[in-house]
Amino acid sequence: MNEITCPNCNKPFKLDNAGYADIVKQVRDHQFQEELNSRLELAQNEKNSAIELTKAELKSTFERQLAEKQQEIAALSSKIESANTQQELAITKALKEVEKQRDELVNNLKFKESEKELALRAAEEQFRNKLSVKEQTLQLKDEEIERLKDYKQKLSTKMLGETLEQHCENSFNNLRATAFPQAYFEKDNDISQGTKGDYIYREFADAEKSTELISIMFEMKNEGDETATKKKNDDFLDKLHKDREAKGCEYAILVSLLESDNDYYNNGIVDVSHRHPKMFVIRPQFFIPIISLLRNAALNSVQDKLELKAMRNQNIDVTNFENKIEEFKKGFARNYDLASRKFLTAIDEIDKTIKHLEKTKEALLSSENNLRLANNKADDLSIKKLTRGNPTMRDKFREAGELE
Repeated sequence: MNEITCPNCNKPFKLDNAGYADIVKQVRDHQFQEELNSRLELAQNEKNSAIELTKAELKSTFERQLAEKQQEIAALSSKIESANTQQELAITKALKEVEKQRDELVNNLKFKESEKELALRAAEEQFRNKLSVKEQTLQLKDEEIERLKDYKQKLSTKMLGETLEQHCENSFNNLRATAFPQAYFEKDNDISQGTKGDYIYREFADAEKSTELISIMFEMKNEGDETATKKKNDDFLDKLHKDREAKGCEYAILVSLLESDNDYYNNGIVDVSHRHPKMFVIRPQFFIPIISLLRNAALNSVQDKLELKAMRNQNIDVTNFENKIEEFKKGFARNYDLASRKFLTAIDEIDKTIKHLEKTKEALLSSENNLRLANNKADDLSIKKLTRGNPTMRDKFREAGELE
């Protein structure tokens, strides 16, 4: 039994276990429900408060962001207005700059047109002057051609009385004593190598004639030398080169009257080095000038030639010295080899002699032993032993008193 007190009248009364349990259950269910309702209400209030707070915060945040955005919009609007103002200023400035450049271009164009007009006038004036000079030059050329033709005619007329070779030789001899005192200029009569030129010019840089200054092989051809197959200057260049190489000449020159109407050969000294090195074709009037020209060029390099020769001689001396040293080394090596072999041969002979002497020594020692034995045998020899078995000799020795 359980005793409980009534909450209303405060009177105690007793209940059995079942009734007590039922009352306790009812009380607990009622308290739980009240507690639950209280907590639900509290949660609902908290929820409402949180919602209101969140709404307030969101509203505050939105208003703050809205204010910031409005400020940004205002700032951007201000920047746009400023940019528009600057753009307008820049456009205005650019327009002014373009207008200025346009004005400058217009002025430059006017100046260029004026300058071009002046240049055209100057060019026209210069062209007129050049044309006038060219006409004068052509006139002088014509006069020069006429003069050369007249000279050629006179020269050809002169050649009727003397050959081209004689003409060149006489021209050279007239100046030999004054211009070429040390030079050799003679006809090439040496046909030992199967070919020859017409003339050889040779000059040396020193009195010993050990350093050549210049050498030239000359071939002379006039119109009378034409054949059925050789009527042009080019036809004789190969032979001239061959003659030059055979006689060891540095230069080769064809003095020719062939192709008299060819301006290529009539205008002066013609360099044909594209065919053969250091080769020229000239008219007779350039015979002396080309010798002087080539000789002067050679004189400018004569010091280099002499120095080159000295260096070459030094190299030859050094080479000869080295060759002599090499010959001495070879001779010394050969003599050393012969002496070494003879020394070894002598050593072998001495060894053989020693062996022979040793054999002789052994033979002598053996002979000495044999002599000793013979001497011993002689010492042991007596008349009694000699006459043993020989009564006749024993009797003789007894008679002589040698045997008892």
